[in-house]
This record gives sequence, structure tokens and C-alpha cells, in this order.
Amino acid sequence: MSRLESLQRHLKPGTVYRRSDLAAWSKSVDRHARQLVETGVLKKLRNGLYHYPKASSFGAVPADDEQLVRTFLKDDAFLLVSPNAYNSLGLGTTQLYNALVVYNHKRHGVFQLGGRTFRFQRKYKFPRTMTKEFLLVDLVNNLKSLAEDQERLLDKVRTRALTMDSKKLKRAVKQYGKVACKKFFAEVLAGAA
Repeated sequence: MSRLESLQRHLKPGTVYRRSDLAAWSKSVDRHARQLVETGVLKKLRNGLYHYPKASSFGAVPADDEQLVRTFLKDDAFLLVSPNAYNSLGLGTTQLYNALVVYNHKRHGVFQLGGRTFRFQRKYKFPRTMTKEFLLVDLVNNLKSLAEDQERLLDKVRTRALTMDSKKLKRAVKQYGKVACKKFFAEVLAGAA
């Protein structure tokens, strides 16, 4: 068995690898990675980042976003947020956005990973999982970057905020809201008291 075949035996379909991961099984990692990319076994996502795609009846399955970001960051402390998720709040938002936002503690900037655009934002605090309260706060935090009528959307946010669990919403505002967001929700929730 050749060293290239030995390396290939360690690879698991559907997994994203860093160059350093491959180096554990190869002394000529750059040459072997290049050969595996040329034969179609690995797909190069960006410098030092590779994907071993799973095969399906429709062709190669793209890398899972969470695994891709986890491998890129070398960290589990992140939250993937799509502005499209705001549509689930029932506020009448209809725009579709092509970039995913990654709240994390390490990176900042726009990166192309596996043909997808990820906007990395360093944040001091973010939840481990997305809640509707966090999503509403995040929408108000990012209102200026949305392609919606802002005043109309804020009216709907006011109405929606009054139907939510006020303790959970206040906690989300306190933990994750920017100054303008905190002021907005303080006025909204004061009117409900």
C-alpha cells in the first residue's frame, strides 16, 4: 500500500480537514493533498482547508456549515446566524440574504469557504444556541444592514416583543443588545409594565 493510499484510508466522507490534520498521516502532506485534490477525492475549500465529500445520488454533498466553520476556527465557540432566520419571527420580513454571519471570539471579516460567503464578527457574548428572544434582539442590533422598511419593521418588533416572555426578552436585551437596542426595548417593555 502506498503512503497516499494509507492517508486516504484515514479520511472519512463528509469531513472537513485542515492541512495540519492531514499531516498526522503523511510526511509529504502538500504533495499528497494536491494529488487527492487532482483525483477528486478531496475538494480544496481554501488554503489549508479540505473537504472529503460524501457521495449521494445527486452528486457530492457540500460540507456542513457548522463543521466547516468549526474546522476553520479550530474552535467550538461560535454561533451561525442567517439574516434569513429573521423571517421566522413572523414580522413580515421577506428578504433573502446570501451570507451567513458567524459570531465568534477569534475572527473578523468576510471569508469564502467552500463557495459560500461567511461574515465573521467578533463578539464578546453570544448564546450557544439561537432563541427567538436573541433573534429579535439581533434583528434590532442589525436593523441598518437589512433591506427592509426600518420604521415599519420596528413597529412590528414592538408588537411582537409584547407577546413574548418579558423576562427572557429582558435577559437577551441585557446580554446581547447594543446601546440603541437596549434603549428601544426599554421603551417598549416599559409601556407593557
